[in-house]
Amino acid sequence: MKNVLLLIHDDAGEEARMQAALDLVRAMSGHLTCLDIVQIPTLIGTDYMMADAEAALLADVRNREAENRRRVQARLAVEDVPWDWVDVTGEIAPSLEAQSELADLIVLNTALAAHEPPDMRATVSDVVMRSGKPILAVPEAARGMDVGGHALVAWNGSSTIARTLRAVTPLLALASGVTIVEIGAQNAAPVEEAATYLSRHRIHARVERRDGSRDGVADALLDLCKDRHPSYCVMGAYGHSRVRESLFGGVTRRMLAESPVPLILGH
Repeated sequence: MKNVLLLIHDDAGEEARMQAALDLVRAMSGHLTCLDIVQIPTLIGTDYMMADAEAALLADVRNREAENRRRVQARLAVEDVPWDWVDVTGEIAPSLEAQSELADLIVLNTALAAHEPPDMRATVSDVVMRSGKPILAVPEAARGMDVGGHALVAWNGSSTIARTLRAVTPLLALASGVTIVEIGAQNAAPVEEAATYLSRHRIHARVERRDGSRDGVADALLDLCKDRHPSYCVMGAYGHSRVRESLFGGVTRRMLAESPVPLILGH
């Protein structure tokens, strides 16, 4: 997980994203790619006055992002990580997807406070489904990521969480401890299989089972995050069409809305 793609955008979650990305890159001896996205503003209308208004708004957005670029690049110049910079104009999710081919992980946010734009829950959902890359979603209030702390893995036996677990194994190897928790009865691969897989990478995880109904999985997982304060939580993510209302689809939405700790989500 050495190639980290970071969204650069002047919004309330940028500082949290940046600090987490820097901590991750340092810990993994990796490389940070900063993707600076200028979103094209859209107004409803068809006449020429509307077109002029859109052009004025785009110029304002470009100026604001240019100032943000100067601040961020000045900061990166004194950080001890290798980095490069890519400028694009377009929508956030498609732009991230287009630039993610050689990324190992993408850094975004959980839902931003007061529902400020951009819509991070929708962005995370779109990017994780379409890019196939794990997403590190950081709460807006977070300031850094303790890569060497304790990691929590939410296991439901699906191929989605199995793929995510395999992808983040290099990161889990740096954790001081790993707990794999299975909440409620599962009709899939048992949690012990996940622990056995990690043990072959010299990661000796603790296994737990928790009671939980279909409607109580998110509550149980949120309680664990609030009570134990893990450094991050690894889980599978669902986000589109028929699976949007599935068990872990609902859990994903709740966790993105309420998690007090960073989430690593994969599909």
